[in-house]
Amino acid sequence: MIISVASGKGGTGKTTISTNLALSIENIQFFDCDVEEPDSNIFLKTDIIDTEEVNILVPEINKDKCTFCGKCSDFCRYNALAVLKDNVLVFPELCHSCGGCDLVCPENAVSYKPRNVGKIEHGKKKDIDFYQGVLNIGEIQAIPVIKSLKKKIDKNKNVVLDAPPGTSCPVIETVQGSDYCILVTEPTPFGLNDLKIAVDTVRLLEVPFGVIINRDGVGDNGVEIYCQEEKIHILAKIPESTEIASLYSNGKPFVNHLNEWKKEFQKIFLEIKKEVEKRKN
Repeated sequence: MIISVASGKGGTGKTTISTNLALSIENIQFFDCDVEEPDSNIFLKTDIIDTEEVNILVPEINKDKCTFCGKCSDFCRYNALAVLKDNVLVFPELCHSCGGCDLVCPENAVSYKPRNVGKIEHGKKKDIDFYQGVLNIGEIQAIPVIKSLKKKIDKNKNVVLDAPPGTSCPVIETVQGSDYCILVTEPTPFGLNDLKIAVDTVRLLEVPFGVIINRDGVGDNGVEIYCQEEKIHILAKIPESTEIASLYSNGKPFVNHLNEWKKEFQKIFLEIKKEVEKRKN
């Protein structure tokens, strides 16, 4: 079963939920898909045992064949190519590796070369098989790294995907294909606003979902009213707790210190599993 953990905004506790869930269940693969700033291993503390580069293909123009007709640059919607009178400029940072420039070139003047955009790190600790993507500094495309990460999914294991914050393309790439998505929010007007956007997104992706309210007690009851009106299942409420916050600030998952919460996350997992099986049947 693949469970993604997402949120409409940053700072709601998404990584807190995903790491504590992973530490509460068995036979687990964990993927930190927030490749711009992966931080899950601060809490999971796995030992990184191998690293793999992530490369994309960018065009290389053979100027002996090229007639500078401009068809490749006209085709490219990302402005990664600019055709001049006697030269073709390639902007590799803008290239999305779609292959279209090669398809439209009448002179077969386009070939491709690899360009490194990031890496995948793999670690292990007890029952957790851990992967995280790390986007190179200055890169703007997270999706190739996330796609490479998801190729490592073992469908014989329970999988937790820690998504990036927000609802942009990297989040959609992470969440699509999941059996279930946990949306983490906080009970504030900002949390509610961004939860609504996240709900619209997962509904568009047709991924079943539920909500966990983190830091319950800090704001108002707007999130609960919204979930009731929209018939959204509230899986759990994590209270505003000095003890939990203190453990978090020291990089300690609270399920390792508060046994009742490990049981609560196991209960959440079983609820999700039951709903997923019900939908499949």
